[in-house]
Amino acid sequence: MIIFDKLWTVMAERGVTTYQLREKCGIDSKTIRRLRANDNMETKTLNKLCAALHCRLEDIAEYVEDPLPS
Repeated sequence: MIIFDKLWTVMAERGVTTYQLREKCGIDSKTIRRLRANDNMETKTLNKLCAALHCRLEDIAEYVEDPLPS
């Protein structure tokens, strides 16, 4: 699964808030909630995030294997 834990670190390092993402980048609050929940994201949203944060995709997202069912 793809997780966005790195996104919040990059945002903090760059002093970017979720408010700024919403207002300046057109990323709505529903999308912010989906990012926090590691839900599916459209590539155009990921592109907006990378452009806004001046970073690469691997700076804000990472693949981790799903845990095996017990």
